[in-house]
Parts: sequence; C-alpha cells; structure tokens
Amino acid sequence: MAASETGSAAWPGRLPSGGSTVSVIVATAIVVADMIGVGVFTSLGFQVKDIPSGFSILLLWTVGGVVALCGVFSYSELGAMFPRSSGEYNFLSRAFHPAFGFLAGWVSATVGFAAPVALAAMAFGEYGKSVLPGAPPLALAIGVVWLVSSVQLAGVRHSSTFQLVATILKVVLIVGFLIAGFVIGTPQPISFAPDVTDFAHIASAPFAIGLVFVMYSFSGWNAATYIIGEMHTPEQNLPRALLAGTLIVIVLYVALNAVFLYTAPIDKLSGQLDVARIAGSYIFGDIGGRIVGAMICIGLVSSISAMMWIGPRVMMTMGEDIPALGVFARKSTNGAPAYAILFQLAVASLMLFTRSFEAVLDFIQFALLFCSFFTVLGVIKLRITRPDLPRPYRAWGYPVTPVVFLLVTAFMMFYLLVERPLQSFLSILIMISGLFIFAVSAGRLIGAPRRHHRAPNRDASVHEICGCRCNPDPCSVAGSRRARTRRRHRHRR
Repeated sequence: MAASETGSAAWPGRLPSGGSTVSVIVATAIVVADMIGVGVFTSLGFQVKDIPSGFSILLLWTVGGVVALCGVFSYSELGAMFPRSSGEYNFLSRAFHPAFGFLAGWVSATVGFAAPVALAAMAFGEYGKSVLPGAPPLALAIGVVWLVSSVQLAGVRHSSTFQLVATILKVVLIVGFLIAGFVIGTPQPISFAPDVTDFAHIASAPFAIGLVFVMYSFSGWNAATYIIGEMHTPEQNLPRALLAGTLIVIVLYVALNAVFLYTAPIDKLSGQLDVARIAGSYIFGDIGGRIVGAMICIGLVSSISAMMWIGPRVMMTMGEDIPALGVFARKSTNGAPAYAILFQLAVASLMLFTRSFEAVLDFIQFALLFCSFFTVLGVIKLRITRPDLPRPYRAWGYPVTPVVFLLVTAFMMFYLLVERPLQSFLSILIMISGLFIFAVSAGRLIGAPRRHHRAPNRDASVHEICGCRCNPDPCSVAGSRRARTRRRHRHRR
C-alpha cells in the first residue's frame, strides 16, 4: 500500500519492546466501563412521560443498541486496517486527510474526554453524599479523578488490573440489583408484551427524540479504538472487544429499564430524573436510595478510569506526529504517556472547579457526532476508492449497517441544529479553530528545513504535511545509502 495514501506499513503508537499488554478482556472492560455512566439511570423518567408502554420503552433501548452495533462493525473494520491508537484522529487521517484527523483529535484531546470525566466525577460526588452524608461533592469529585489518574500514571499493567477489577465490580453490582428487583420487588401492573397501541408509540416523534438520548447513553462503544496500539493482535481482538462490550451493555440496559418499570409505578417515574433511586426505594425500602447511590458511585469509578486511560492516547498520538506537541508523546518508564495524562487531569480539574463541564458538554456534542459520522462514512469511501487495501476484518452487514448508523447520526445532528443552534454553532467554531491550528502547524513544517526524520514513531501523514521526501522505512533508507555509495564510486572513476 502507498504510504502517502494510507499510512506507513509499520504502525506506530504501540508500546516499545513488544509491550502491547492489553488483552481482549481488558479492552472489553474498557468498552463496558466507558458506556455505562449515569445516562441509563436518569433517562427513563422523561421517556415514559410520552411513551407509557413497557414494550415500546424496551424496544427503544434495543434499537439504540442495534445502532451502536452498526457503528461497532464499521469502526472494527477501520481499526483492523489501521491498528494505531487515537480513534477518530487515526481513522479520519487515513480515510480522508490529516487535517480532518487533526480536527477530531483537537476536539477529543482538549475537551472531548475531559468534560465527560468532570461530569462523571461530579455525579460521583453527588451520589457519594448518600454514602457519606455531609461530604462535599466537589472534594469527592476532585479526589476520585486524582486517584484514578495516579493509577494511570503507574503504567499500563496497573491500569489494566485496576480497570478490570473496577468494571467487574460494576457489572456484579448491577446484576445483583437486577436480581433483587425481579425477586423481592413488588410487580407493577405493566406488560412487556406488544400491544396494538405500541405501533402508534413507535411511530411517534417522542420515540425518535427518545432515541437521540438513548444513543447518548450508548456512547463509548468505540472506546477500545483509542488504545489499539496497546492491544495484543488488535486485528482480531479489537472487533471482539467492541462487539462483546456493546452486547453486554445492551443486555444490561434493557434489563435495567425493565426492572425500573417492573418495580416502580410509571406515574412515580414519569418526568423524574433519579429513576434509579426511586426504583431502589421500592425494592429495598428506606435504605434503597443509599444502596443505589453506592452502586452508581462504585460504577462511576470504572467509567472515570476508562476515560482517563483512553483520552490521553489521542494527545499522545498527535504528539508523535506533530513536533509542537511532541512533549505529550513522551512516556514514563512504565509506558504511560505521563504529560498527556497530566494535561487531561488539569483540564478536567479546571472544569470541576469552574463548574463549566456541563456547558462544554452541550457545545461539543455536535462535533463528536460529526466526527463519528465521517469516520463511518470513511469505511464506505475506502471500500470504493481503495478496494485493494488489506482488511483483516470486514464490517458485517455492509453496506446496510454503515448506512443505518449514518442515518441515525445525521438525524441526531439535525436535531441538535434545530433544538440547540447556539451550542451547535459553538461546536462548529471549535472544529474550525482546530483546522486553523492545523494550518498554522503545517505552515511551520513546510517552511522548516527539509531533513530526514529519525524518530521511530513518525507517521506517513506527517510526511504529507511537511512536504519532505523522507521515508521512515529502514529498507528504503538503506537503499538510499547504497545508491549514494554507487554514485561516489562512479564519480571517483
């Protein structure tokens, strides 16, 4: 394959000395942890307000899971083709242009992960009050972010162990809650079987709008693509991790909504934010709120850990490609991108102290959807323009599954433009600012003296930007040396 079109054959971004230490189980745990946040515990109240049907609600969450799976199939194909950490930054650079990749990386590296980390940490602090009455939520939020960051700084092996244990604990607690709900909860007069009135609910505007917020709860299904370079045999294990993690979450989400409806009256849930606590009080009595609060608190630790792991890998990979960001590519002796982790920690902490994370999340939603849309579109583009490229994994159900994902994502972007035009405009501005920074960086590179890059982690996209004719392939370098030697001999003759 041509390096100028698809990247170098030697994939950078992995740990040195064969240090690809992330197993498929840990990668699956990252997907599960990143997906299950607070959305599933707070969305149902607003859905049953307009869709008072057990079957329609469960179908809504199932449809959301199917759409997420459509995205999984496309991302798996790209990840197997281009196994390098950083997610959309890598995929868009390869499928379209390095500028497009930088745009996605700019959004993710600056606020795309720091804002969700701050939101999850603040939720941890609020729910933590039910476990530790009187504890200041901000102090709890700051404490959990710094604690998790210290684990990430200890290296990939410690991060893997911590992530796996925290995620297993989260899943065990949720399964325990489900069992308790169905065994000791008082059944409510609700049916999960389809009814003649369900078609009207499914074809209604509230169902379509509800799908938008369900998809937000499913965000994170692509989490493992940000650490591809640290995975064992990513061409095989990435699709497995994404698929297994998403399927686990679909089952848990549908079961959680079923137990909420099974144990609590719909009129008590309708319009309420904290449906998990309401259901918990009907299952466990007066202490139900504290039990549910503890469960969500413990679960959020794994979510914060996953985002503090995968987010800095975007900045790390950008640092490998862009000299101005080179400091973020530096790794500690344990293999952790220390400066990138500290940068995201600083941004998340600043958002917590200024309480700006909710506003930031509002205006980056459009940009995140935009990048996901074009990443999946890149699968179709490469199938058409580069059918010769090796594809260790091919998207299941192509072209139907990518088209389904594109249609739903396009609807979500349209909804944001109509309902939140100001936030969407700000989101577009932050993307434009990323392009401006890219143009400035590219201009400096082009104006710099051309010389061979000796860094092992240089990617082909950088050579396109700088305009130099260097080739990181050692065989090509050796060939160039032999050619120079022959020219010198001819000159002597």
